[in-house]
Amino acid sequence: MDEQLTRVAQTGDKRAFAEIYAYFAPRVKGFLMRGGTIEAEAEDLAQDVMVKVLRKAELFDPTKASAATWIFTIARNARIDAVRRAARPPLDGEDPALAPEEAPRADVLCELKERDQRIREALENLPLEQYDVMRLHFYHDEPHSAIADRLGLPLGTVKSRLRLAFEKFRKELGDHL
Repeated sequence: MDEQLTRVAQTGDKRAFAEIYAYFAPRVKGFLMRGGTIEAEAEDLAQDVMVKVLRKAELFDPTKASAATWIFTIARNARIDAVRRAARPPLDGEDPALAPEEAPRADVLCELKERDQRIREALENLPLEQYDVMRLHFYHDEPHSAIADRLGLPLGTVKSRLRLAFEKFRKELGDHL
């Protein structure tokens, strides 16, 4: 079977895979059932294992293991994964963490809108030099050094303009910021 699996890996030989399937699918199903898997689930898992064998055939290395060892390792891992999935507790629909967030109340939306408008007005009231630095830093998320390079300014000037802009913001917006 090593040769057939190598042919599947190298050329996608369907006849070789049909031989592998005919030989291993019933054996994998039996292996899974001996491990405690019910027949219907064992059939599904065996199908999944054989699909994995086909898809991952290029990973088979005959110098490390035989085809049988490689295929039954895939089957063992598939069984372990199935047991883990079955052991997960079902989601509790009453769990508050799964509840969607409540829509904000109308008064909160109005406050947010007013706050945003005050911030926009405060930005518009800044001198152009400070506005440019603030826009690049907060809207474009650029670091101070990149702003300095882009505007052709010393780094200290960029930092000073940001500091001055913040001071004006604090004066104008106060607690609303």
